[in-house]
Amino acid sequence: MVIVLVGVLAVFAAPRLLDSADFNARGFHDETLALLRYAQKTAIAQRHVVCITFTLTSATLKVDNDGSAGCEAYMLGPKGDLSGTIMARSGVSYSGLPTAISFDALGQSSAAQTIQVQGVGRSITVEAGTGYVHE
Repeated sequence: MVIVLVGVLAVFAAPRLLDSADFNARGFHDETLALLRYAQKTAIAQRHVVCITFTLTSATLKVDNDGSAGCEAYMLGPKGDLSGTIMARSGVSYSGLPTAISFDALGQSSAAQTIQVQGVGRSITVEAGTGYVHE
């Protein structure tokens, strides 16, 4: 019986474990979603503008500490990392280069945006005005 169960698990689990590109892409998608939500909540809590800048393989949090409307200071990320940057694993990237997004002290976004990670069938949407971040 144990051998049959292990065999059934191997049939379904092995393809998921061996296809790490899909797993890594979904992980980067989820990290991006979490980073955007964290940025909005931090902007509201700290009453500062929080910005997210993107490259094809990373996203970085910055904060406007002095009210100059320019996000110049790096801020801690959701994991407590010093740079507030998430990096894609090898072979994973955004489908196109997302433009920078900022959230004001009310949590409102600077612009609407749709972000897509290659290999993931879902998009991340940031609503204009409200700043609502969702899949």
